[in-house]
Amino acid sequence: MGRLFGTDGVRGLANRDLTAELALDLSVAAAHVLGTSGAFEGHRPRAVVGRDPRASGEFLQAAVVAGLASAGVDVTVLDVLPTPGVAHLTDRLDVDLGVMLSASHNAMPDNGIKFFARGGHKLDDAVEDQIEERLGEPWDRPTGADVGRVVTDTGQGRDAYVDHLVSTIDVSLEGLRIAVDCANGAASEVGPAALRQAGADVVVINASPDGRNINEQCGSTHPEQLQAAVVAAGADFGVAFDGDADRCLAVDHTGALVDGDQIMGILAVAMSEAGTLSGQTLVATVMSNLGLRIAMAERGITLHETAVGDRYVLEAMRAEGFALGGEQSGHLIISEHATTGDGVLTALQLAARVAATGTSLAELAGIVTRLPQVLVNVAGVDKSRSASDPELLAAVATAEATLGATGRVLLRPSGTEPLVRVMVEAATAEVAEEIAADLAAVVRERLAL
Repeated sequence: MGRLFGTDGVRGLANRDLTAELALDLSVAAAHVLGTSGAFEGHRPRAVVGRDPRASGEFLQAAVVAGLASAGVDVTVLDVLPTPGVAHLTDRLDVDLGVMLSASHNAMPDNGIKFFARGGHKLDDAVEDQIEERLGEPWDRPTGADVGRVVTDTGQGRDAYVDHLVSTIDVSLEGLRIAVDCANGAASEVGPAALRQAGADVVVINASPDGRNINEQCGSTHPEQLQAAVVAAGADFGVAFDGDADRCLAVDHTGALVDGDQIMGILAVAMSEAGTLSGQTLVATVMSNLGLRIAMAERGITLHETAVGDRYVLEAMRAEGFALGGEQSGHLIISEHATTGDGVLTALQLAARVAATGTSLAELAGIVTRLPQVLVNVAGVDKSRSASDPELLAAVATAEATLGATGRVLLRPSGTEPLVRVMVEAATAEVAEEIAADLAAVVRERLAL
């Protein structure tokens, strides 16, 4: 059996892989691990619990709350709130644990459980392993006044989170018309509210969650509706969140997509000019387009690369004290204001840059010229040999020599599936497609099962 926790909590098909029983047991085990570590010493333990609007989140939230309260933890139920909102309130309210029920950008039938430690940071791998080890263990249950108490937040937490978001910018958004695609997700209220409070004229789509329509052909994974809405409304630009609003992609006034690499580039330059880009460094994963590295180098900004996953971006940022990092998917972390990716925060920062410079998003995004990128997933192969087969490595070296400084090759085994991802960037799409196809053929031949 593999590790229960993935790179972003426990995730799976709700009521099949992720059951009420597992949610309750995970919560009890988390309380025990934190209690044993001394995190609760000297005070009565407290937690906050939030969720996105998925139907399964209702019973999973109830199970998590029951588990924590049965272990003697007082719980404040936040109900529907973005993941970064739960992280923020874990810190702001100085509680011992935050729990979020969400499968982020996944389809509605999935769900997940994510834990935040005091301060709003994700749990370390070692702590997650301890939680997994203690699932289902016998324990001495508290009784009487020692059981946890449960209260439901009536909106104060949501309002405090919106106030925090708006406080991160020092320019009014008055005069900007911004279209917002909320993905029928957790930001359906707070996303538009924050932008309006900051002064923007907001056009909202996909902000009517019914428990079933989250991420359904909308949001950051399906920006087509937003692209049409921006043009139809004559908006200055648009932003799209995913189901739990830890991601943000954008669309300029022409309807063209502005991806996470371009948003990172825009904000890195803004922070560099303001003197807040620590180490003159932007943290991004190996999947970011080479065009981002070139654009940053031209402006004296170093691009620090990590493995794929926001967890690794955040680890590098915390280890080195970097201020900005993210992924091509639009998951950006701005450490001065958040402990995790925050899509609404990203939207506000982007809007503030547009307002402060008086420059269109299209022109701002133009600093990053994306090289054509081709990704081929080669399935049914022995991915364990992808880094050691001599003929495959030779083929990669030949491809890299052919591309030179005008492109790159990335060969990466999937972390969850029996396949190898071949990514090629080149000066033209034709060259990228040709080299990717050739390398994919070598992968199929050399790593055949």
